[in-house]
Amino acid sequence: MLNFWDIAAIDQHAHNLLNPLAVNRYPYTAAFTEGYHPDIVNHHARYSLFYRRSLRDIAQLLDCEPTETAILEHRRQLGLEKLTQKCFHASNLEAIFLDDGFLPGDIMPLEWHQQFVPVQRILRLEYLAEKLIRETDDFKTFWEQFRSQIDPPSAEIVGFKSVAAYRTGLDIQWTPKQFAKQRFYEIKPTSSQSLRLSDKPFIDFIITQALEIAGKYQLPIQFNTGFGDPDLDLRLSNPLYLRSLLEDKRFENVPIVLLHAAYPYSQEAGYLASVYPQVYLDFGLAVPFLSGAGMRRTIQQLLELTPTSKLMYSSDAHNIPELYYLGAKWGREVLSWVLDGAIHDGDLTAKEAESVAYAILCDNARKLYLKKS
Repeated sequence: MLNFWDIAAIDQHAHNLLNPLAVNRYPYTAAFTEGYHPDIVNHHARYSLFYRRSLRDIAQLLDCEPTETAILEHRRQLGLEKLTQKCFHASNLEAIFLDDGFLPGDIMPLEWHQQFVPVQRILRLEYLAEKLIRETDDFKTFWEQFRSQIDPPSAEIVGFKSVAAYRTGLDIQWTPKQFAKQRFYEIKPTSSQSLRLSDKPFIDFIITQALEIAGKYQLPIQFNTGFGDPDLDLRLSNPLYLRSLLEDKRFENVPIVLLHAAYPYSQEAGYLASVYPQVYLDFGLAVPFLSGAGMRRTIQQLLELTPTSKLMYSSDAHNIPELYYLGAKWGREVLSWVLDGAIHDGDLTAKEAESVAYAILCDNARKLYLKKS
């Protein structure tokens, strides 16, 4: 039987690591929960199955005792670069596609990650819009600069990304340019204010405009779906809300990637991928954040209907390099378990299962983002 560790994976959605100055502002347990209330981060996160399992996995990698204290000491001794090298090497990654719009003031640049593994960029649309709204005085200038940065996209950009699920939900509608212009002056902050874009008509405008541009270049666009931190309304992150976009003929050739396995809406996401040719899925965050049983059940649900040409690996790793390793480890282990089950059930032959493993771990992402077979 194929050893899944022999397959170099493409991590098609992840985030930059924290820089050394920022590390001290985030407790280690913060990496193991999507919550951010102090009671969750400092207490309850330590009682999750993910945290307990991960301590043993990380300790085995670092060759230390499976306690947070021992792990933190070994991390300190190694330093960020050696720790990252160890985690990335153990993960056996062919490439990483990084969304660098998360905690932009606290992270290491894309170029720093390049010393460990080839990196491409996923451009976060809302972050770009927030930056340009602050920097420009009028809508015309904003729009010209926004367009110039994504049309054409630079060579390092292999996809766009929207966090609309975290801001206003996935019921994205067409917004006329004139209305977006009016909203621009309503939401533009004074020079002393920060900006977190949460205006639904304006977000809908930049997304639909970006979809048209993505269609010109056959560039995928990723959407957060399903669970995440409590910043989102889980009800509005159900991917079924994307139906109006998926039915819009203007966007029918734009590859749309639903992130996080859309958990707990995994079966809904699998349905969408089975009937809309432009819809793809990944299972980052669900793997490795769920329990072992939860990870297996989620990938099984995705594959109930999803064509195996539509599903991709990612870790959604962020902040610390250990999450890359945990995603790579459990992504392979759970996929192996599920495909073994498919062989047992008669859904796949052993040879077909090997082909599916390569497709999900690397081939599908290579074809979709890099246009390589």
